[in-house]
Amino acid sequence: MAGDITTIARPYAEAVFERAKEVGQLDAWSQALEMLSAVVGDPQMAEQIANPNVPRERIRDIILEVCGDDLLPEASNLLGLLTENARLAALPEITRLFEASRTADQGVRHVLIRSAFDVSESEQAAVSAALAKRFGGQVEVTVETDSALIGGIEIRAGDLVIDDSVRGKLKQLAHALQF
Repeated sequence: MAGDITTIARPYAEAVFERAKEVGQLDAWSQALEMLSAVVGDPQMAEQIANPNVPRERIRDIILEVCGDDLLPEASNLLGLLTENARLAALPEITRLFEASRTADQGVRHVLIRSAFDVSESEQAAVSAALAKRFGGQVEVTVETDSALIGGIEIRAGDLVIDDSVRGKLKQLAHALQF
């Protein structure tokens, strides 16, 4: 299902990003998308969105009312389009993809480091420097401790995954033994 929502969200996110960049409103669009995602993600609102008996126009009007005058006129148009096409559930993914495009455009790569044990500041700095050199730009690192890895480290940067964890090696071994 996650892949489906990404497929739906991607063209919207790309169009919004290009427009926001064109008019120099990346920050304003970022705030607008975050606000819309928060409203749509509210459990009560999500229930109304999923209810086929509530007219789409009514849902759009409620969201516009909640957002108030803070919403960009073009973001209101996007909201209308998403409402009309029953795509409101894609808003959080549109927001995520927009932010990913914005970060990539600024030359910053988000990297998630998962380790079985705590990673010291000096180790984080060393890994950040190595990844910045590899990717040729700035790296923003988030570190998580995950004892399920058993040992070692897993690094995720977008589609790139470097799995040097014991759990990953065990999975590779199990896969190899199946053939």
